[in-house]
Amino acid sequence: MTNDNYTGVTTGTIATACSLAALDAILDTPDIACVKVETPKKVLDIIIDECKLLSSFKACAVAHKNPYNDPDVTVDLAIISTVELFDKTDGEDSIIITGGEGVGKITKPGLQIPVGDYAINPGPRRMIVKNLSDKIPDGKVAKVTISIPEGKEIAKKTMNPKLGIIDGISVLGTTGIARSMSSDAYKNSIVTQLDVALASNIKDLVFVPGNIGEKLALKDLDVTKEQIVQTGNFAGFMFEEAEKRGITKFTYFGHMGKLIKVAGGIFDTKHAVADGRREIMVTHAALCGADRVHLQRLFDSKTTDDMMDILNEIGLSVEVSNSIAQAIRDRCKQRFDLDLNVILVDMEGNYLNDNMEICTKK
Repeated sequence: MTNDNYTGVTTGTIATACSLAALDAILDTPDIACVKVETPKKVLDIIIDECKLLSSFKACAVAHKNPYNDPDVTVDLAIISTVELFDKTDGEDSIIITGGEGVGKITKPGLQIPVGDYAINPGPRRMIVKNLSDKIPDGKVAKVTISIPEGKEIAKKTMNPKLGIIDGISVLGTTGIARSMSSDAYKNSIVTQLDVALASNIKDLVFVPGNIGEKLALKDLDVTKEQIVQTGNFAGFMFEEAEKRGITKFTYFGHMGKLIKVAGGIFDTKHAVADGRREIMVTHAALCGADRVHLQRLFDSKTTDDMMDILNEIGLSVEVSNSIAQAIRDRCKQRFDLDLNVILVDMEGNYLNDNMEICTKK
């Protein structure tokens, strides 16, 4: 297994381990408790919970992803691989990989897997082939079926429904090792929203920080779920990826407390990375004419909602919000070739700035 609390193994690694164990069981290797999986990074020892020989040519094995320091919804899920050996016909591949219960199916173009196939990504497929190929007897084909019994329910907590992946989760993993949500793996998962939107020819995209922003955008704007792209804390990364794909004009919509950071050039909006909300707010309030007493009150406030209440008292809330929205646009133009329509809202979805082009439901 991995050596620290900040890494784990991917669903693809567990699926490969179970496939290995099931194949070994067919090939007369009993009592399999652990297998060695060769990943693109290194060889990992994976514990197998249970392995059953179902017939002389069929077996299944199950294992779980161990917890690590990350809010990964697939942690502790049971992953099952069933392997069957068949006689090989001319031109047939030695390994056939398919999905079973709880593994999602692709319904929209733009992903790494074609429409109609199971959401088992190329990385896990390559790992399964690499680890099993040398063990398959001559003249035989191994059919590998990956199942995740709780996958359909867990998928509701993921981006899969938005991406058009139905009835389950995806089997993921590029390196075989899972890292925390601040890693490239998480970025790769959210950037697929752009590819799906482009492949589906979806126009007028709305970028939001997360689930709250999406909920408010659906309530306030005349848009569909398919038009909404969640950036997480990685606004800068998602803007850069949008620009690479030729997406240069879109709406950036969200709560003032999150978007205000971009006005200060903070493109990773995670609180632990950088804050600066009160400093940015005080700066723009001063530029709009707030006096020292109210600037001190703003500086002493704990939330942007409290700050907006103070600005409402002195009649500067819209002017300051407009100034911040313009600063967000300017910061993005300095760093990217983007023309943003910025919409700042409070927690109820009320618009805070008024210099925006929007199609609303209000």
